[in-house]
Amino acid sequence: MILFPPEGRPHDDILETMQSFRENDADFKNGRTWSLVYQLNREHDAFIKKTHNLYFSENALNPMAFKSLKRFEHEVVQMTAGLLNGDEQVVGTMTSGGTESCLLPVLAYRERARSKRRWKGLAPEMIAPETIHVAWDKAAKYFNVKMVKIPLKEDFTVDVDVLKKKINGNTILIVASAPSYPHGVIDPIKDIGRVASEKNIPFHVDSCLGGFFLPFMEKAGYRVPEFDFRCEGVTSISADVHKYGFGAKGASVVLYKSMAYLRHQFFIHPGWPGGVFASPALLGTRPGGPIAAAWAAMNSLGMNGYCEMAKGVMETTQKLTAGINAVDGLKILGKPVMSVFAYGSTDKKVGIFAVGDIMEDRGWHVDRLQRPEGLHAMVTPAHEAVADQYLSDLREAVERVKADPGLSSRGNAALYGMIAQVPFRGLIKKEVGKMMEKMYGPKGEMPMDHQGKESFAVRMGACALNFLSKWTSGLRRR
Repeated sequence: MILFPPEGRPHDDILETMQSFRENDADFKNGRTWSLVYQLNREHDAFIKKTHNLYFSENALNPMAFKSLKRFEHEVVQMTAGLLNGDEQVVGTMTSGGTESCLLPVLAYRERARSKRRWKGLAPEMIAPETIHVAWDKAAKYFNVKMVKIPLKEDFTVDVDVLKKKINGNTILIVASAPSYPHGVIDPIKDIGRVASEKNIPFHVDSCLGGFFLPFMEKAGYRVPEFDFRCEGVTSISADVHKYGFGAKGASVVLYKSMAYLRHQFFIHPGWPGGVFASPALLGTRPGGPIAAAWAAMNSLGMNGYCEMAKGVMETTQKLTAGINAVDGLKILGKPVMSVFAYGSTDKKVGIFAVGDIMEDRGWHVDRLQRPEGLHAMVTPAHEAVADQYLSDLREAVERVKADPGLSSRGNAALYGMIAQVPFRGLIKKEVGKMMEKMYGPKGEMPMDHQGKESFAVRMGACALNFLSKWTSGLRRR
C-alpha cells in the first residue's frame, strides 16, 4: 500500500520525479505513435496549454457563475454546427470526449422514445455497423439498449440492405461512422439517412474522428462523400475537438438537429435539498480548461489554417498508403477516405502481427486490428517528418518476416494471432476483466511478459494457450 506522504516535497523535486516517470511512455513528440495523441506543432501546443491554464480552476457546472465558459461553449457549438452544414436550429453541447459524445445520444434517444412509448419489447434497440466505435457498445450496456450489429460489405462499409431489414418497432436509433475507426471508410450516410427518414427513426453520424478533418479536406479540394446535416435523415452528429481540431483533451461536441432532440439529454432534478440541479451532459463538474482551449484552437487556426493542415496531412497519408501498397506482401484494407487507415498481408509468409512486432522493436507504437488482421495508423502533422523512415522500416520488417516465417509463431505475433482465433470471446472478456482488476487493484499490477516488460498480449496469449490446451484435451477425451 502506498501511504500518504507525511510532509510535502519541494516542487522541483516533484517535477523531476514526474519527468522520470515519463521515460517509458510512447514517444508522440517525435511522431512515433499512430494513435492517442494529435499534435499540430509545438508552438500550437504551447499556446493551447496557456489557454487551458487560463481556465484551470473554473467550473462550467454553473454557466451563471462563469459566463465566459458558457460563451466559449456556445460559440464552439455554433461554429461546429456551421462547419457540418447545420442550419440555425442545430443545437448541442460540449462533452469530455468522444465516448461521452457517444453515450449521450443513446441516452437522449432512449428518453425520447420512452416519452413517446416508441418500443414494444423488453428493451429498446439501436442499429449500428460491426465497425462502429466500441463506445457505442459501452453506451448500450450503460443505458440498457440492445445493440444490433449489421455486417459489412467487402469494402468494409455497412450493408444498408441488411440494416433496413433489422429495423422494427423497438428501434430507437441508427448509428453509422464518418469515418470508421478501424479502416477509415465512411458508411453510406445518404442511403442510411433516407432509410431513417422513411422509417422516422433518429440517425446519428459518429464523426468523432472526422468531424474536424473531413470538412477542411473537402474545402482543400479532396473528394468527400456527404456525411453531415446535408444528408436527409441525419438528426445528430458528434465531432471531437481534441483530435483534428487540435484542442486540449478532453473536448468534443455533440450536435442535434433541433432542441426537440437535445432536451432529452438534459438532467433536471428540482427536489434535491441542495437546490435545483440541472446538467446538460453526463458530467457534473465540467473542467473549464478544455472548453476554453477548444475555442482558442478554432479561433487561432481559422478555416484557412485547418485547410492547410488537412492538405498537409493528406499528402503524408497518400505517401504512406502508396508506399505500403508498393510493398510486396502488404495492402491497404478497403478504401479509406481520410487520414485513418489499416493495412494487412497478401502473402501467407508475411504475418502482419510479426511485422508489427519488428516495427515496435524499432520504436514505433503500433496498434493491431482483428477480423481481418491488420496494423492501424492515424496520420497527423507530426508524421510528415517521419513518413520516409516509417516506410523504410516497414519494408525491412516485411523482408525479415519473409526470410524467417517462424517469427509469426513466436513472441507477441503468435499471441495476438492466437487471441484473434479463440472461438469463445467470453473467455477473452473474462481474462481482460481479471487483468483490469489487477491493474486497478491495491497493487496496481501491470501485465508482464517473460522479459519483465509490460505486455497485454503476453497475458492474453497465455490465457488463450491455457484455454486451447484444455479445450483440445477435452475433445481428445471424447
